[in-house]
Parts: sequence; C-alpha cells; structure tokens
Amino acid sequence: MKESLSIGSLLEEGRPLRSVEFFPPKDEAAGDRMLRAAAEIQRLEPDFVSITYGAGGSTRDSSLKYARMLQEEFGFRVMPHLTCVGHSKAELREIIDEFHESGFRNIMALRGDPPKGETNFKPHPEGLHYANELVALIQELHADISIGVAGYPETHPEAPSPDEDIANLARKVRAGATFITTQLFFDNAAYFKFVDACRKADIGVPVIPGILPVLNLPQVRRFCAMCNAKLPKGLEDRLKIAGEDASVAQDVGIDWAHEQVRALLEKNAPGFHLYILNRAKAIRQLIGRLDSEGVLTRS
Repeated sequence: MKESLSIGSLLEEGRPLRSVEFFPPKDEAAGDRMLRAAAEIQRLEPDFVSITYGAGGSTRDSSLKYARMLQEEFGFRVMPHLTCVGHSKAELREIIDEFHESGFRNIMALRGDPPKGETNFKPHPEGLHYANELVALIQELHADISIGVAGYPETHPEAPSPDEDIANLARKVRAGATFITTQLFFDNAAYFKFVDACRKADIGVPVIPGILPVLNLPQVRRFCAMCNAKLPKGLEDRLKIAGEDASVAQDVGIDWAHEQVRALLEKNAPGFHLYILNRAKAIRQLIGRLDSEGVLTRS
C-alpha cells in the first residue's frame, strides 16, 4: 500500500500530479472489468485515484468495498467521495470515521446530486445543506484528512451567477478544503478564466483540472448538459465524422484530451484528473504520449 500521504502534501511538491476517477460497479461483471482496468493503471503509478459515491448513499457499501480493494490490492492512494445526500449528520460522522479507520487520508467532499427521479436537492432533516458544512465536519473529526472540493469552470448549473458560484467555492475553502478538482471542460480557456476568478476571490488552493476523454458524441452531449459545459465545435465536428465507429470516436476523445492536458501542464496546471469511466485505454495512451513529450516533468 502507498504511504498514506495526503494529496495536499503531494501538491506541495510542485510537480504535476496524475490521477483518475473510478465509479463503483453495479454488478460482479462490471466489478471485474473495473479491477482489470485498475491493474493496467497500477503500472502507470498514478499519484492517487478517487471513487465516487452514489446519490443518497446508494453505493455506500460498494464504494467502501472497492475503495479498500483499490488501496489494499493495488496500492493506490485512494480518495473516496462523500456526499450530504440522504444522510443525517450522525451518519456522516460514522462514515467519515469509517473512512479514517480504513486508512483513507483524503476525501472528496460534495453536496451531491438529487437521487434519481428528483430534480431538487433536499437535505436530510437532520443532515447538512451544503458542501462547506461537510468540509467543516471532516475537519472537526479528523484534521489529518486532506479535503478536495468541486469547482465548475463554466459555473454550477444551479448557481444564479458565476460570482455567486465562486463565493460558494470560497466558503468551502475557508471551511478547510485543501484543493479543488474541476468538473469536466473541453476548452482550456474556461479553466484558466476560472482559476483567475478564484485567485481574485482570495482562493489560493491548487485547482486540479478534471478531463474527460470522450467516447462518442451522444455521451459528450449528455455530460455537457448535466454539468453546464460547452462542447467546442472542433470536437463536435470530429466526433460527427467518427460517426458510429466506436474505436475512431474514442481515439478522437483521447487526442482531444491529450492536447488539453499537454497545454494545461505547459502553463503549470498542478496536474490532471481523468474521468476514465472505469476504462484504462485513455490514461494508458495519454501517459505514454506525455512521457515521450517530456511534459510530465516540471523543472
């Protein structure tokens, strides 16, 4: 198992970090596929991996099960996600303690999306309303945990304005967040504009860009609609040309992600976090290209 360093400590080293996000599989067959991907990714030595947490705690048991497997069997430094949805404050305390007892020293603290079939977030009657409250609770219970929070380069879909969105993010950082990981975006200008807005709001923590290597046009349109991201015409046109050829479309997505990551690192982004959808091909090819180009080593 990797030494239990916090992601905050890794970020202080000043080198670009590489990380990936898994999601808990829904059945045994999907679990086997995820673990095969993890075995491939293990050879690439990511600095950390994260694993998501279903709405309302729907994947609580499987999230913890697979987080432990990723940590114990593959030696990954694991950052479990945790959301406020569907939990009382007492339950959240229990979950945070369970994470800590399992050796996790990093948590991604999120308000969370409404459960499937619902459109509005409804806090538990005895729970928390906002992610900054969850950050504060984690800090209160275990000050040695490094806390990540989410940022939206193109504004959270529920935020009334970009300024209010940044103000909400500042509250999370003041509560004790160590770093920010962004929602996906496809135009690096959106990331750098977002970082500038953070700095103007006295948000000084690192902002790790989150990158999705897309698989096909319907998928990317769906994700963009969910998180308020804009789909560049150049990427859309390339995916249209790929059509229903899944292999060509995936290569288009990897090529676009490679160009994004290379340009981000050349401008001193603190690393990159890949939304890999439990597949290894994208990060395997990206790391290979970036290594050959020498952009993963910062002087």
